Amino acid sequence: MSLVSLENTITLAISVRDRHVSAEWYSSMLGFELIHHIDEAGWSEMKTKTEGVTLGLGEQAKPSPGNTVPVFGIGDIESARGSLEAAGVKFDGATETIEGMVSTATFYDPDGNAMMLAQDLTVPA
Repeated sequence: MSLVSLENTITLAISVRDRHVSAEWYSSMLGFELIHHIDEAGWSEMKTKTEGVTLGLGEQAKPSPGNTVPVFGIGDIESARGSLEAAGVKFDGATETIEGMVSTATFYDPDGNAMMLAQDLTVPA
């Protein structure tokens, strides 16, 4: 039995210099479909060919190649975070929320690999 109940989705977040250029590349090279660009958050999402798997493009001036962060969909981020923290899981700062869009919390596995929980706020709870 796990501490949290994840949804059947995962986003693989990568950092890129220009989300729009990268989205075009992933579309033409791999056939991924653009879901949306969220310019105020510096974020874009693409539907991959694998059901439930999304590619997230986070825009950064100096991207970190090879640093993919799996982002697990979760229905109640505060409850999940509380359960994981109670079990000794380390988090990187506070849960971040973009009102009406998403809440995210970065955490680490025992080897220091970053992962993230994300609660979609566009869908009623």
